Amino acid sequence: MISPPLAEELKRRIAAAVTKREAAVDVMKELQRHYGWLTDEAVEEAARLLDLSPLQVEELATFYEMIYRQPVGKQVIHVCDSISCWAMGGETMMAHLAGLLGISPGETTADGRFTLLPCACLGNCGNGPAMMIDEKIYGKLTPSVLEGIVGIAKG
Repeated sequence: MISPPLAEELKRRIAAAVTKREAAVDVMKELQRHYGWLTDEAVEEAARLLDLSPLQVEELATFYEMIYRQPVGKQVIHVCDSISCWAMGGETMMAHLAGLLGISPGETTADGRFTLLPCACLGNCGNGPAMMIDEKIYGKLTPSVLEGIVGIAKG
């Protein structure tokens, strides 16, 4: 269950939106931050707050690839697999990153620290290949750049 202050904050955000549905992604992201991922309980809470059915929230949640319906690591690494990043070596960067972390795309490290996920586009096409850790975007990736970023993140 979410805390009363978080519930009030979410109600405030919903009230500020033109429609309740407009606030759905924001509500889901906040609940995800609270729980670590969008649990079934969070889907129910979002539905109640937004006056939507749990199925409607589920449909929205599964549409957005940065809403997680299963547990993820403390830090989620999204590697762009759009055509632009792919053409600049994104597939090689994904393989190198998987090797550094000792996992395959879609998996989480044994310590629960990192989850590695491909994503459709990060909007950083001019700086491909690109990835995002949590909310920070990195571009012009090379194996040595990846090693430095992962070294700092593991730090």
